[in-house]
Amino acid sequence: MDALQIMNSLDLMIENPKCELEHKTPFELLVAVILSAQCTDKRVNLVTKELFKNFNKPEDFANMPQGLLEEKIHSCGFYHNKAKSIISASKDIVNRFDGKVPNDFDQLLTLAGVGRKTANVVMAVAFGGDNFAVDTHVLRVSNRLGIVKTDDPNKCEQKLCMFFPKNKWSKLHYQMVLFGRYICKAIKPDCEKCLFNKECPHSRV
Repeated sequence: MDALQIMNSLDLMIENPKCELEHKTPFELLVAVILSAQCTDKRVNLVTKELFKNFNKPEDFANMPQGLLEEKIHSCGFYHNKAKSIISASKDIVNRFDGKVPNDFDQLLTLAGVGRKTANVVMAVAFGGDNFAVDTHVLRVSNRLGIVKTDDPNKCEQKLCMFFPKNKWSKLHYQMVLFGRYICKAIKPDCEKCLFNKECPHSRV
């Protein structure tokens, strides 16, 4: 399948893709994405709905006792490392970036807990950039559609950015996330609803 065929089919299946992590500011999005590692967006939204009522700025987290934050994000899993990363990133945002999340990809990567996926999401969603974040869904879908043959998210990102037009990257990222989340699922993919089922070697139709 070529890029145009994939884009046209995704447009039909996922018309209005958007980030499902609830947030009001770039900082809230950053915290939510850090919490979303190996955790569902649904669970993260439940946690941040309460968390952001009283804590929603970098200054709120920079001096927060780690144990307190761990209690509040416990159900997201890996709460020790996530709390440590959020507090450290908040301190950096306050001390190095005047309390504002940097809108530069390389600067985002200098924050604790921020890898390429997180930085790409923040750049695309919060700042309207052209970025292609690769999470488990995008990696799985890219392999199943034959775009890549790799388990390396960075190599997958490079190939996707070469395969698709730059001005479509951000939209395609969320189309592939939602397609992988609700149709091309890891277990029991819903192949009957998939427009790729005739070409896909994994099709059960």
